[in-house]
Amino acid sequence: MTNGQVLVKDVFANIPEVNESAISELLNLQLTDLNKKIIVLDDDPTGVQTVHNISVYTDWTVDSLEKGFLEENSMFFLLTNSRGFTAAETEAVHQEIAANAVEVAKKHNKEFIMISRGDSTLRGHYPLETKVLKETIESNSEMVFDGEVILPFFKEGGRFTINNIHYVQYDNELVPAGETEFAKDRTFGYTKSHLGEWVEEKSNGEYKADNTIYISLEDIRSLEIDKITNQLLEVNHFNKVVVNAVDYVDVKIFTIALINAIKKGKNFMFRSAAALTKVIGGVSDRGLLTKAELIKEESNHGGLIIVGSHVKKTTEQLEELMNCDSIEFIEFNVHLVLEPEKFQTEVNRIIETCESLIRSGKNVAVYTKRERLDLGEGMKEEELKLSVKISDAVTSIVQKLTVRPKYIIAKGGITSSDIGTKGLSVKRANVAGQIKPGIPVWVTGDESKFPQIAYIIFPGNVGTKDTLREVAEILNA
Repeated sequence: MTNGQVLVKDVFANIPEVNESAISELLNLQLTDLNKKIIVLDDDPTGVQTVHNISVYTDWTVDSLEKGFLEENSMFFLLTNSRGFTAAETEAVHQEIAANAVEVAKKHNKEFIMISRGDSTLRGHYPLETKVLKETIESNSEMVFDGEVILPFFKEGGRFTINNIHYVQYDNELVPAGETEFAKDRTFGYTKSHLGEWVEEKSNGEYKADNTIYISLEDIRSLEIDKITNQLLEVNHFNKVVVNAVDYVDVKIFTIALINAIKKGKNFMFRSAAALTKVIGGVSDRGLLTKAELIKEESNHGGLIIVGSHVKKTTEQLEELMNCDSIEFIEFNVHLVLEPEKFQTEVNRIIETCESLIRSGKNVAVYTKRERLDLGEGMKEEELKLSVKISDAVTSIVQKLTVRPKYIIAKGGITSSDIGTKGLSVKRANVAGQIKPGIPVWVTGDESKFPQIAYIIFPGNVGTKDTLREVAEILNA
């Protein structure tokens, strides 16, 4: 282990337990009085990985926002897929979302909370997204944001915040996020694991670690709700609030204090992983989905798996998946994107092969070449543009299919977003739940290319090396 790594058993042995059922009862009372619509902006489709029976809209028009506001549920998701955008695209989209949300809220005389759901390993357009949301909402309404809550805890993915340091679990060890492969992301890299220092780094010093409010695990587990509420009441000038958490009960206790502060007039923006949305949205626990719940009509066709993510975990999971005799594998040579004619020939080959195999009842896994396309230093924007072309080509596999697969699994956030919105033409989906912890399933709407199909959205950085194979085995049983 490096100096920053700790053993999971050592951390959890020192954290006192609390009566979670009593906490849940108190939280439910608080949520009943909240009376605000919760809008979650998801920078890729994996943010619904903790909820069920929740709508996700794939655009942010006034019409879609109005449908969300009129739902009985207190919360709905808007899929932005902004992690695949340039900074300029992200800014424009978030201005539009914020302006439309204010317009709809005024029309229906309904206050709202906006959560920017980002990656639990701290990648994404931060602090740009929440800054643009804050400024646009404030300029179009009387709302003023006092602070921003940073809460990247995500139990299902093994992401924990302890003593203000954010960790990623690898087997039995917790590794500081800044020491992981995610911190070396070519577009969204960072060096700091201490979340106050991370904020200072990402904001280029605009927000200081010393000015950040820290909600400690000690206060949370000691049920110091009044103390935490008072900390939140002191926040101003859009300074940041870092929440330590190792379990859902920590988020519940914090949320009780948060609602106390909101009721006393404080307004917060949120940058969080998927745990907060489940808690503040009042979403109940439910068991993992079964094959019978996902595949309700018998089909002689095979299923389709598309693997796009390049993180180490995905490649390990793909290698394990290749042990399945019931799946045919096709490698997509995406490096041919540099030679347009050859690239199109490659795309056509894959579509024709998928069509034939699925129709004959074979399950198919298409995976992009594992070596990343590297154009060298100073070429990040060019690489991003090429990655969009590759993603469009992957999406076209689903777009041009004329045979309906038994199911579709997409591996990777950007991959699954593009397949959902462009390949399947989904406008609104219902989140059925999870097939494995942290792996959500959409049931597509009637407007989509394949209505009511089970669409499994498999994050690139979630699960063990066996999880992708296990999901395929559930669906192919």
